[in-house]
Amino acid sequence: MKPLYLGVLYVFISAACFGVMSIFAVYAYGAGVSVSTLLFLRFLFAAILFFGFLVLRKEGLRLVKKQIVALFVLGGVLYTLQSLSFFSAVQYIPTSMAALLLYTFPVFVAVLTYFVEKEPLRRKTILAMLISLVGLGLVLGLSFGGIQPVGVVLALAAALFYSVYIVVGNRVVKGLSPFVTAGYISVFAAISTFFVAQKDGGLDLSFGAAGWWALAGIVIFSTVMAIGFFFQGLQLIGSTKASVLSTLEPVVTIVFSALLFGESFTLLQLLGGFAVLAGAVLIVSGKEKAASAEVDKAVPKRTKAL
Repeated sequence: MKPLYLGVLYVFISAACFGVMSIFAVYAYGAGVSVSTLLFLRFLFAAILFFGFLVLRKEGLRLVKKQIVALFVLGGVLYTLQSLSFFSAVQYIPTSMAALLLYTFPVFVAVLTYFVEKEPLRRKTILAMLISLVGLGLVLGLSFGGIQPVGVVLALAAALFYSVYIVVGNRVVKGLSPFVTAGYISVFAAISTFFVAQKDGGLDLSFGAAGWWALAGIVIFSTVMAIGFFFQGLQLIGSTKASVLSTLEPVVTIVFSALLFGESFTLLQLLGGFAVLAGAVLIVSGKEKAASAEVDKAVPKRTKAL
């Protein structure tokens, strides 16, 4: 399989795994798991699994000081801030609005990569992002009633933190195993969320068995698999494309919500889902054509004539 299509597949799998995280979270909260405890246990167990996998593969774990600092910024700062900002935002604005504002991060990523990595903003990329964002608005079903500015600011902050996380991650993971990267990010995120839990009154492990099963789903599918596949896809297709393709996540969430909780689809939601996927197709085709054009330019004319 071509690297482009393999990268697309990895990001789609990652998006699907992230998409079911809120489904598991509903069951976890229903069993009495607190947000801070859930976040800490999620990253703690994920780190254990990542490093266990690395030991089995006999993969080197040593990093230089610069890499450790960068991974600490990714996991202990950016990923933690993104999670806290988003979950705080939904206390002030509708969840659908918060989710849509969060998914403005591809715009931030495109702008950041333009300045940081000198990645050009092609018309097709911009069009694909706009189509995906419009589709997300239809899929999530916006509610404009009772919006508080602080919630909007927090949701946009989450989008900004996540975009910086992606761009920094794209630079850090070069030359590193995706699982080494994810393992260290999980460790640093666990450390940060532990202190957050202490601030919230300490860890509460008194929840029932259903909470542990939900936590296992979040750890295995929505953390280990989701992060691992995302970083592998990121290495193959770049940050802007990976960001746009990740917008499949809310579509997956709605599908599983319908199957498990009996939520029905509307025509607008179906149209929105189609728009999200159409945007993904556009960005992938744009990437492929750009790559082909670069190859053609690199080939001497007389060679092409042969």
